[in-house]
Amino acid sequence: MRVLILGGTGFIGSHLKTHLMAQGHHVVAFGRSVFDDTVELQNAVNGQDIVINLTGENIGKRWSESYKQKLIASRVETSKKLKEAIDLCNQKPKRILVASAIGIYPENSCQNPIDETVTLYGNNFLAELGKAWENQNNQLSPKPTVMRFGVVLGTNGGALAKMLPPFKLGLGGPVAGGRQCFSWIHIKDLVRAIEFLMTHEELQGVFNLTAPVPLSNDEFGRALAKTLHRPYLIPLPLWQLKLMFGEGAQVLTHSSAILPKRLTESGFEFEFSQVKKALSDLLSPKTEQY
Repeated sequence: MRVLILGGTGFIGSHLKTHLMAQGHHVVAFGRSVFDDTVELQNAVNGQDIVINLTGENIGKRWSESYKQKLIASRVETSKKLKEAIDLCNQKPKRILVASAIGIYPENSCQNPIDETVTLYGNNFLAELGKAWENQNNQLSPKPTVMRFGVVLGTNGGALAKMLPPFKLGLGGPVAGGRQCFSWIHIKDLVRAIEFLMTHEELQGVFNLTAPVPLSNDEFGRALAKTLHRPYLIPLPLWQLKLMFGEGAQVLTHSSAILPKRLTESGFEFEFSQVKKALSDLLSPKTEQY
């Protein structure tokens, strides 16, 4: 297939491009700058079989009011520009896949996981951001398949890369008490899942892209420390998180136990459903990354 990845130069996009090309697809990837020129964006979109939009400013930083506006604009405004470009095309894409995030859901515990049948939204900025993002994406034609990502684990970007330095120094410990649930996915399973959705045109609507076994932040931290053969002793309290990230601390304290029900019921099989296997694969010195 002819595939266009927007936001394709970042952590997820670069992995996805490599994976899809290895499967024989013709892939073109652009960074966010392509949205600055409607004609360039139109030319990029025109004639593609699949358009995958992963564009969005990094959520894992300190949030000021101005940065929150960047988070919104990099999602909602780029989606508006994508709609404008598609409307101008004489060969519109056959399918569109768009990123979203599980922060759209209300908080819940590991003992009470939820899936795509839940239509309620949370009441914080993460949920408001997700709603605005998805509402704008739903204006696209053809109507997109929505991919709600969990925390993506990989060693050359994303959340795990930020966690590794303190854990390698033996400074790992529970974050804000560690009880909050942590829904994650290995980067290899993520790109396989995107390809699965891409190549099964009957799969429409919302899909959670998370491993089928969520766990608490404390359980994840202990598994990471054990994989690295390091102690797990030093907690990171909530007050310190708020000093570091402001309101953005909710990215680390938000409790989400999210199941990929529609994905597994559609026949997708995870290679990494258990976090110990995922971390072992990612952190083994013999592992070849994409």
